[in-house]
Amino acid sequence: MKLVVAAEAFAEHLLKVRRLSPATVKAYRTDLRDLAASIVAAAPSVASDKSVGTAMSGPSVASDGSGSSGSADGSAPSVAADGSAPSVAADGSDPSGASDPFERAVSEIELSDVDLESLRDWLWRATQRGDARATLARRAAAARSFFGWAAEEQLVEHDPSLRLIAPKRGRTLPTVASQDAMTGLLDAQRAAAAGGDPLALRDHAILELLYGAGIRVSELCGLDVDDLDLDRGTTRVLGKGSKERVVPFGAPARDAVASYLTRGRPALAVRASRATPALFLGSRGARIGPRAVYTLVAEVLSPIVGAETVGPHALRHTAATHLLDGGADLRAVQEILGHASLGTTQIYTHVSAERLTATYRLAHPRA
Repeated sequence: MKLVVAAEAFAEHLLKVRRLSPATVKAYRTDLRDLAASIVAAAPSVASDKSVGTAMSGPSVASDGSGSSGSADGSAPSVAADGSAPSVAADGSDPSGASDPFERAVSEIELSDVDLESLRDWLWRATQRGDARATLARRAAAARSFFGWAAEEQLVEHDPSLRLIAPKRGRTLPTVASQDAMTGLLDAQRAAAAGGDPLALRDHAILELLYGAGIRVSELCGLDVDDLDLDRGTTRVLGKGSKERVVPFGAPARDAVASYLTRGRPALAVRASRATPALFLGSRGARIGPRAVYTLVAEVLSPIVGAETVGPHALRHTAATHLLDGGADLRAVQEILGHASLGTTQIYTHVSAERLTATYRLAHPRA
């Protein structure tokens, strides 16, 4: 079976059976396509072709799974926002009839062409390109997951990825704002919202909820009005893998959301061409998108944490760290954040420990 055909079937399995997010499936597709391109580039018959050098030196895929679109330059083919990719014929050919020899060679790679050495060569090429350790680790994980599935489906006799070793991810501690900084930021937002401007009321509610509940930006943008229970101070969110959980939030977030629902949302809703159940609305009255939230958070949080690129996840990191600083149980924080693994939550214990150590060194006379 052609690698591109098997990769497409694997992607459908990830979407429909494992119910992974479209962004994750897109990353898998991009990685497997890059594997096929690496095998073609290593072949003596095409290694001398200038197009191969261009193909394998294209921009690497970011550790968050995003990739640029393209064809002859070796970058990943365009992928729809829902994780779907251009259709592939049963024989593995490109129905668009692309005439590029390199692309045709990529579509002809068989599953049986992949062995341990080709996988190692793939990761080596990524290293030479300067890909981050996290990207290499993700690609190795993608290969292991794909060939494990292929072995279960009896598409391959042996799993070539069983002995594949990738560098461990470098541990980088998340960006976290101090409690005093968050208090100042949210107080300033509350003052801005006091004038009754609908967008200011919305922005204040968004920031309070991101920090107060520690939810992801995708979860926030997916919230409907009916998901909130202001009396109990909880909201129902749909997390990764379509897993639903109920998350608590405090009185400041409840008050900010209540003010937005009363004075802000109605003014934005009248701008829409049709009604929507969405909690947070954009300037035109439709459901707000992640990009607008990123822009908002970057604008107000970047000056505080001293980072040029910071997004809504920094508020999630900050919420988790402040919970642990306040004595919250690690398991409780895991449940609030919706982490499948406790190991993911444990990164915040290192943040708290580092902050504690820094405080000790500043305050103790014998430090």
